[in-house]
Amino acid sequence: METTGYTTLTRQSGLMREMQVIANNIANSATTGYRQEGLIFAEYVQNAGEGPSISMAAAQARNTSMMQGALTKTGGALDMAIEGDGFFLIETPAGQRLTRAGNFALSAEGDLVTNDGFRVLDAGGAPVFVPPDAIALGISPDGTISDGGRPLAQIGLVQPADRIDLIREDGVMFRTEGEILPVEDGRILQGFLEGANVDPVGQIARMIEVQRAYEMGQSFLDAENKRILSALDTFNR
Repeated sequence: METTGYTTLTRQSGLMREMQVIANNIANSATTGYRQEGLIFAEYVQNAGEGPSISMAAAQARNTSMMQGALTKTGGALDMAIEGDGFFLIETPAGQRLTRAGNFALSAEGDLVTNDGFRVLDAGGAPVFVPPDAIALGISPDGTISDGGRPLAQIGLVQPADRIDLIREDGVMFRTEGEILPVEDGRILQGFLEGANVDPVGQIARMIEVQRAYEMGQSFLDAENKRILSALDTFNR
């Protein structure tokens, strides 16, 4: 296969990955706390010596949108939404994770947990515990949980030092290999949930663009294949 074929194949591979990312965004457009994802294309140019340089496209890096999702009032005492920057800090068997999904509950032991049973951590990295006799829970914008005005704990609100370091583990949970810093500008709203920050119409429009670009690349590969076969047939006569 000639250089043009390899170049087109790398482009086709990147477009296919972008189509998968877009489809996942659309599928999670109703998922609480979901962050829209995008793909970053990069060009690699290699010097081929005396001949022309070779240009290849790659789409390996992913970008997570930090745009604010719509806030929906639920009235649930343990439903929380973040307004502004930041993530909730979660404890999992694999280590600490970040999420914007704030539909929490209390475990049988009194720990504040996610839908998957992972414990929510406070500002110091310890599990948030709510005494069983607490009956009037209130959550202030800085994350302080109180019962009838009596402070119990403070939910940790953090963010990675570099957002590019965010690695998606599933639809709503992230990890980072870098430093995790406390957030000062973010606010926690009790009785609200943040929806996905996906723009379904925009994603569908982008899907159509990617599909057309993929079809164009496939047409080029088909034409290139016919040209090579025709040349081989001519040489073998």
